[in-house]
Amino acid sequence: MDFGILCLASIESWKDVASAESKGFSHAWIADSQMVWADPYQCLALCAFNTRNIKLGTNVTNPSSRIAPVTACNFGTLNALAPGRVIMGIGTRNTSRRTLGMPTARLSELRTHVEVCRGLWNGETVPYQEGERRRQIQFLRSDIEFINIKDPIPVYVAGSGPKTLELAGEIGDGVILFGVVGDSLLEYSLGHIRRGAQRAGRRWQDLEILVATAFHLTKPGETLRDMQQAVGPLVASECNIFALSVKDPNELPGDIRDELMAFRYAYRKAGQPVETQHLDLYSGYCLELKSEHASLVTERMIKETTLTGTAEEIRARIARMGALGIKQVAIAGGPAAISMFAENIIQQMK
Repeated sequence: MDFGILCLASIESWKDVASAESKGFSHAWIADSQMVWADPYQCLALCAFNTRNIKLGTNVTNPSSRIAPVTACNFGTLNALAPGRVIMGIGTRNTSRRTLGMPTARLSELRTHVEVCRGLWNGETVPYQEGERRRQIQFLRSDIEFINIKDPIPVYVAGSGPKTLELAGEIGDGVILFGVVGDSLLEYSLGHIRRGAQRAGRRWQDLEILVATAFHLTKPGETLRDMQQAVGPLVASECNIFALSVKDPNELPGDIRDELMAFRYAYRKAGQPVETQHLDLYSGYCLELKSEHASLVTERMIKETTLTGTAEEIRARIARMGALGIKQVAIAGGPAAISMFAENIIQQMK
């Protein structure tokens, strides 16, 4: 099992990434959501400059914020700074789009974006289209190493809904899952990944499957309120994404379906103008537990979607995840969480 950290993009992120590298973490992932955090590529460049071995990726970018040639160049540039250490994590993206009041990207856009980036990294001339104009493009000066396309850049596709998970299994070098910790969500997610991989004639076991989630080490006598304050913002985000990822609720695991669907309108309020409602609803996103979410963030949903519990419970849960096919766990959190996870989980599971 590999271990990573997930950082909200900040020019200070490199400090946590460097600390994580020194404590045995193998990966660092920087979030990409332009209306709430910093731009990930400058942050990743600082991480690359201040580390030596840890792998660096976006968690996750999307096909709508930047055109594919720009995304490909961004990663080619990072790959020059950190040769062979760069991963493109990409999805239809929840916050990058919804904080604009816009829908997530279409799966066809995601597939095309990945195809264009991979083709450019392979040194190919590839089709690129804007509106009705279709042209052939290629990197024109990669031979003098403005960018690095000699070292491979893996593509990890993020997914929560059935179709996205299947696309991830079909085209990804890896798959990024959010909050998939409990057995029901693991079986649900891995089943769709497996279906997509089989459709493409691939072995799903060869995919690098990552679960990104919150981590909290509980103390004796800790209350639900304590756990909510520690991980509640990410539980609300993760469960909301699951609820929005399906057209038919019956597609979700039956034993937690109702609890997940309760989050469907967690970031909507009746009567607010559609032009501005997202400005209020996504304020403090992933950083603070909104009062209206408290009743939804139950102990059960905390355990289903985060690594919350005693050190022994968390180690057992990670072992179970590994046995089912998860190859990396990435935790969100700052210096305290990084140190506690390294001491109580990584060092004890070696």
